[in-house]
Amino acid sequence: MDKKSDSKKNNHKQKMQKLKESVDASIAAATTEKGIGILLTGDGKGKTSSALGMVLRSLGYGFKVGVVQFIKGAHPSGEAKFFLHNHPDITFHQMGTGFTWETQDRDGDIKAALETWAIAENMLKDESYYLVVLDELTYMLSFKYLDEERVLKTLNSRPKNQTVVVTGRGGGKALRDWADTVSEVKEVKHAFNSGIMAREGVDY
Repeated sequence: MDKKSDSKKNNHKQKMQKLKESVDASIAAATTEKGIGILLTGDGKGKTSSALGMVLRSLGYGFKVGVVQFIKGAHPSGEAKFFLHNHPDITFHQMGTGFTWETQDRDGDIKAALETWAIAENMLKDESYYLVVLDELTYMLSFKYLDEERVLKTLNSRPKNQTVVVTGRGGGKALRDWADTVSEVKEVKHAFNSGIMAREGVDY
């Protein structure tokens, strides 16, 4: 083996050793065990998909999961078709009104949001739920369909070991401050803007 190749191997090994030391130190420093608040926001595609990935992880370990979708529901989605019929450890609820720009009924949307939030509140008070996903909740706050103070009070008083994932664009500073983890999905390109139709199993 030539010296150049040997040097590359040694450099790589040193970099990986330093990386391992850094990762190990971070793991050792994480000593608090509790459920966390996660906010998945931004204008890009993938927020709900990411949350549903965590649902699958939790179900894989046998944990009980609750999913409440605040916007979707007027049309069937792949996740609803699957979870409603295939897994006993998940409670899956959709508000059922669809998008607010389709209903164009503020009073009806507020009524539906309040009824759906009551279901979410019960999950957030029940310590048997390991993970609760509040999909598109941010819109309910942005449109003033739900009282922000009431929502945050419930999120903050949930069982210690319960993790909550909130998805949707925006949501406001208070929700960002509440979350332990905030990830923003940025749109670089979207097929829909090029006239490509949404696809079953990919977009819904």
